[in-house]
Amino acid sequence: MTEIGGYIELDKYALPMLHEGAISLNCGRNCLAYLLRARKIKKILLPKFLCDSVSSVCGRERVSVDFYSVGLNFMPIDIDLAEDEWLYIVNYYGQLGQDLLWELKEKYDRIIVDHAQAYFQMPLKGVDTLYTCRKFFGVPDGAFLYTESILEEELPVDVSYDRMHFLCGRFEREASEFYQEYVGNNQLFENEPIKKMSALTRNLLHGIDYEGVKERRSSNYRYLHKHLMDVNKLSLSVPQGAFMYPLYIENGMEIRRNLHRAKIYVPMLWPNVSENGRDESECDMACNILPLPIDQRYGKAEMDYILDHLKVYL
Repeated sequence: MTEIGGYIELDKYALPMLHEGAISLNCGRNCLAYLLRARKIKKILLPKFLCDSVSSVCGRERVSVDFYSVGLNFMPIDIDLAEDEWLYIVNYYGQLGQDLLWELKEKYDRIIVDHAQAYFQMPLKGVDTLYTCRKFFGVPDGAFLYTESILEEELPVDVSYDRMHFLCGRFEREASEFYQEYVGNNQLFENEPIKKMSALTRNLLHGIDYEGVKERRSSNYRYLHKHLMDVNKLSLSVPQGAFMYPLYIENGMEIRRNLHRAKIYVPMLWPNVSENGRDESECDMACNILPLPIDQRYGKAEMDYILDHLKVYL
């Protein structure tokens, strides 16, 4: 018999959850680890423009890694895929639509699509596709994987109640007070084994108005794009439920620091790319693409605040 009575815990939510039918795991990198094991992948081709966490997972799973470049349209350049090799495709800022992804599938067949920055873009049938929840929602863990290959391993369920402090704190206070806890939670997944998504995160994901989130993100993206498209070095489409608005300009590092002083927090998503010096073009993109926040917490007033501060430098 379970406990009856006592104090009331977090309510249980029952709204429809996006990606309900996918395999739900604890983090995006473990979606990849799951695939590497289930598909028995031994060689993989990764984009140079990518964080080290993905190559670290491959190293942990003893998978041989090679790298390729991407262009300003975020499409792969000069791919030479070996017969036993898999191609890892990152849908940067949701700029690779279904038609482009299907072209890559038809051309290379053995592809894995990373939709970490395209949560609202549904997977193509028969294409291994992964999503991460923490980039879009206030949850402590969570990722989804679409694949026809099932890993025959008993997976434990993650537990997240003790990783909620920074999220609850950020809800009522300023982000800077809890930033180190947030970083620590991200670092935790570097060594976490493959687990099922925690019950807490699953419950929170059942309480989200996905249509409202998608529309707010898309609306904010369109608004920034209308005002910045003439100075942006990227030619962009407007994705549904966008991740962030990528503004590619000169002196991105300096502008990023000045925006931070105005409490506009613009991350450098792949600092390891410039540190490793893999390629001049990728280094320039890592340093000078400003991922501007356009998520569901904000509206026109916040977008205008960002634009007003950018006008000083543009």
